[in-house]
Amino acid sequence: MTPSFEFRLVPIGQLRIHEKVDGSDVRALADAILKSGVFSDPIWVSRDSWVILNGHHRVEALRRLGAKRVPAWVFDYHSDIVHVTHWRRGHPIPKSEVVRRGSEGRPFPPKTTRHRITVELPARSTPLAQLLA
Repeated sequence: MTPSFEFRLVPIGQLRIHEKVDGSDVRALADAILKSGVFSDPIWVSRDSWVILNGHHRVEALRRLGAKRVPAWVFDYHSDIVHVTHWRRGHPIPKSEVVRRGSEGRPFPPKTTRHRITVELPARSTPLAQLLA
């Protein structure tokens, strides 16, 4: 049986977005990553579709810094350890809609979906230099 999640350095061009980002948040994140020289909060990605579940702003910050890879926890999105809700009130968003939006390039507005997991992830930091190479 394939584990429900694993850590990987994912090529940045392989990732698909399902939400737009706020440019001012991206600039601040890029500055913080550059200053620390470390990326310490891996994004969450769906294993089958490569849609970003959590971390759109972090990915865009790394893209602006010239990163070629992104540290990611890669999940079996259809497993019962991953759940999706709204940041605001509204009808539940089906996982299939998240994947469809990412696959079609029709992202939701920033902070539409909120993904949660039922497992605790270990700390994982990656030097920025490793992501730029």
